[in-house]
Amino acid sequence: MGARIILWDLMDTLVSDPFFRHMPEFFGLSLEELIAQKHPTAWVEFERGEIDEAELAAKFFQDGRSFDLAAFKEHIATGYQWLDGMHEIVRELHARDVAMHLLSNYPPWYRLCTDRLDIARFVQPTFVSCNTGVRKPDAQAYLGPCRTLGVEPAACLFVDDREKNCAAARAVGMPAFRFQRDVPALRHELRQHGLL
Repeated sequence: MGARIILWDLMDTLVSDPFFRHMPEFFGLSLEELIAQKHPTAWVEFERGEIDEAELAAKFFQDGRSFDLAAFKEHIATGYQWLDGMHEIVRELHARDVAMHLLSNYPPWYRLCTDRLDIARFVQPTFVSCNTGVRKPDAQAYLGPCRTLGVEPAACLFVDDREKNCAAARAVGMPAFRFQRDVPALRHELRQHGLL
């Protein structure tokens, strides 16, 4: 029996990631400038649930500068948009009663995204790193959901835009598809698994 559950990455798989444009834009920086100036580990700590948003704001920049966190969150939220074709795919899968969960490295702000785009209507935000404490590509990021769902890794299809995350899924026996905004290729993969 093939995969019967889909584990979706969120950013740049289902929706656009505001990191590359909206975050730097808010600060009036280029992406390269933002990367050079931000704290090297604060965002990852936020994604693992090790710090809250107040702590993130306090250490976001290496030089400790302050900024309007509420305005920043609001600006980030405007960057969340379904990628072309993905809303239609999850609606079709949902109509076929395919079980779908998020398996995403993201902080609690994933709720800004899921609420804005009504994602939880189709895909359950079950395995987000800020809640699980584990980030991909750690093997436990994949094995933990399998334990929770009571299935073997082979019962899940993992879809992510990053090859290192897909490779880590395959290493624990979970089929994985690297999504590169090629919706026809994704549809083909889903049909191969009997999901569409």
